[in-house]
Amino acid sequence: MVEITRDVVIVGAGAAGLTAANELRKAGLSVAVLEARDRVGGRLWTDVIDEAMLEIGGQWVSPDQDALIDTVAELGLETFSRYREGDNVYVGPDGVAHRFTGEMFPVSPETERVIAEVTERLDRMVSEIDPDRPWEHPDAAEWDAITWDAWLREQTDDDEAVRNLAFATGSAMLTKPTHTFSLLQSLLMAASAGSYSNLVDADFILDKRVVGGLQQVPLLLAERLGDDVHLNQPVRTIEWGDGGVTATTDDLTVRARFVILAHAPVLYNRISFVPALPRRQHQLHQHLSMGFVIKVHAVYETPFWRDKGLSGTAFSPYELSHEAYDNSNHGDERGTLVGFVSDANADGVFELSADERKERILESLSHYYGEEAKNPIVYYESDWGSEEWTRGAYAASFDMGGLHRYGPDLRAAVGPIHFACSDMAGAGYQHVDGAIRMGRLAAASIVEASRS
Repeated sequence: MVEITRDVVIVGAGAAGLTAANELRKAGLSVAVLEARDRVGGRLWTDVIDEAMLEIGGQWVSPDQDALIDTVAELGLETFSRYREGDNVYVGPDGVAHRFTGEMFPVSPETERVIAEVTERLDRMVSEIDPDRPWEHPDAAEWDAITWDAWLREQTDDDEAVRNLAFATGSAMLTKPTHTFSLLQSLLMAASAGSYSNLVDADFILDKRVVGGLQQVPLLLAERLGDDVHLNQPVRTIEWGDGGVTATTDDLTVRARFVILAHAPVLYNRISFVPALPRRQHQLHQHLSMGFVIKVHAVYETPFWRDKGLSGTAFSPYELSHEAYDNSNHGDERGTLVGFVSDANADGVFELSADERKERILESLSHYYGEEAKNPIVYYESDWGSEEWTRGAYAASFDMGGLHRYGPDLRAAVGPIHFACSDMAGAGYQHVDGAIRMGRLAAASIVEASRS
């Protein structure tokens, strides 16, 4: 057993942990980063599958994500815009593919009016919310006691309008059925992007990508830390008290003044804390859970949809793949589509064999793009639910009533134990931007505590 001593030990080498580590080093504190996986990046992972570069995890950069944009620039990385020229596709309840341009789906005038009215109402509500403290809103308790689906159905009996309004924070972001989380949780998701309108605008929320993949952010941050990043080191025990902490893996012990848990909160129970964490933390963690989404990558010899005048952007709350985009890599002559299957639909297809699942997903994509979509040269499914050190995607969210009840404790340090990950961010919630913000916040708190 190797023993080392540092000022701060950080559990998790994703964007949050590595950002915190670099900030602490700048402040003159020594660090050790312990990562359970054999790679850095956490939910950022770029890999080559059958000679195709795929961003298996997070990948997009939106204009509101200042922390990520600044980090990408500081690291010297280049970005490129997602392809979006041509018509988008919407499949409605009639099962027919309708081409359209602009932000509004090609629905009936009455459904369009309802969507616009409810969106305006949601934007007003979101504007009143501080994404870092949504539980402080005067109506937070009430909003946390009604499901997202129930609130929408109180606004209108237009089912198509409800489905289109619901999926932005349901299938698309929280990746949970809309009856399982609250209106307040949905408003937080929208507030994290600046407005509900921003969240439903694909040209805004899915604006740019990083040339070579977004995992380069944690890779370059880790390079700066050198040997202070330790891979294949799942932390088994954390002993903590007024004198500091001792983090133990199977073959490494780190003694430190502080620890940052920089990984998904659903993994806290993989660590034995001595003494146990306070009851409040135990309860809080039991009310957080991950969503579930399959990210489907389909690579073709050429981006054939562009020849049809299609942008590659497609939506439907009635399809197995509820949304899909042109995800072709910068400078690559091949075309790549990325589609998403989430929540209960993802549960359902994993009851099938791999071949049946692939067939059904490609069939769904063909409803947007035509028969050519059924014959990719590379096909791959990102299944974060099967990842031992993630267990879902994209991030954790509270069950009904949990955000108002436990939100104030989400980022609160427990003695020398600090917390940082995208799952607990306000601005940038669920995104790399939020992870970077939380890493900076935890580091700043420790720097202040160490100086006092």
